[in-house]
Amino acid sequence: MSIHPSLRPHKAGAARRSVLSRHERIARLLRDGRFDMEKDSPFGLPKLRVYVAKRRRRGGTKKKETAE
Repeated sequence: MSIHPSLRPHKAGAARRSVLSRHERIARLLRDGRFDMEKDSPFGLPKLRVYVAKRRRRGGTKKKETAE
């Protein structure tokens, strides 16, 4: 007997993350010059959001009129 598709487990790693992990945050803060390895603590870092660019549609819904 097969399992119904709605009851199958979804891909575990497919979900998008909304916040970076600690080492990713440190790397981005270092790149931006907002973190110093000697002075700053790796604890209590600000949460940095992961920005995902939306895909643009190619072309458009309007059709181009050709002049004859």
